[in-house]
Amino acid sequence: LMFRQRLSPDAVMLFDFGDTAPRAFWMKTPLIPLDMLFIAANGRIVDIHERAVPLSEDIIPSRVPSRAVLELNGGTVARLGIKIGDTVHDTRFGNAGN
Repeated sequence: LMFRQRLSPDAVMLFDFGDTAPRAFWMKTPLIPLDMLFIAANGRIVDIHERAVPLSEDIIPSRVPSRAVLELNGGTVARLGIKIGDTVHDTRFGNAGN
């Protein structure tokens, strides 16, 4: 989402690292606030960071290791009531049909 000035309301970007490890992101280039969902190998959300500040070099770490990070428009987590323990369904997590 580098240098984007807007993102469609339901658009996302998924970073799948393929292994489970501590993850950290920063917001050096995004121009809009983002919510970040840190996701385990089974698709379960294990950590959430809401409304990351655009153009910030502050490190945003996961509190627990994760396999993937899903970035959403800032405020989406609150709008949809997403919480730790919810599941992201996708073929990458082996749960697309669940």
